Amino acid sequence: MANTFKLKTKPSLTTSLAAYYTVPSSTTAVVLGISLANITSGSVTADVLVVSDTSDTETNANTYLGKGLPIPAGGTLEIMQGNKLVLQTTDAIQAKASATSSVDLLISVMEIT
Repeated sequence: MANTFKLKTKPSLTTSLAAYYTVPSSTTAVVLGISLANITSGSVTADVLVVSDTSDTETNANTYLGKGLPIPAGGTLEIMQGNKLVLQTTDAIQAKASATSSVDLLISVMEIT
C-alpha cells in the first residue's frame, strides 16, 4: 500500500455547500487537517460537512464537523485540532461560507492506495 500526502485548496468558498474533496476509488483517506481562513475585514461563519457515501453495513449518514463556525476578520480556524478523520471511497468533504468570496479552505489528507 502506498501513502500519498496531499493538500487540497479552495480559495473563496461560495454560500452553497459544495464538495471540495472526494476520496478516489480504491482509496482510503485520512484527513489530517482542515483550515478555514477569513480573507475579509468582517466576521463570517462557515459550515463543513462530511458526506458518507459508503455501502458498509454500519449506519453512515452525512454529518457536520462544524456548522456556523465563527471566523473573525483576518483569522484562521483549524477545526481538526490534531484529530484524524478516516474517509472511505467516494466519501466527501463539503463546505460553504456565510458570504461569497470570504473564506479560503485548506484540506490536508493522506491517501492510502
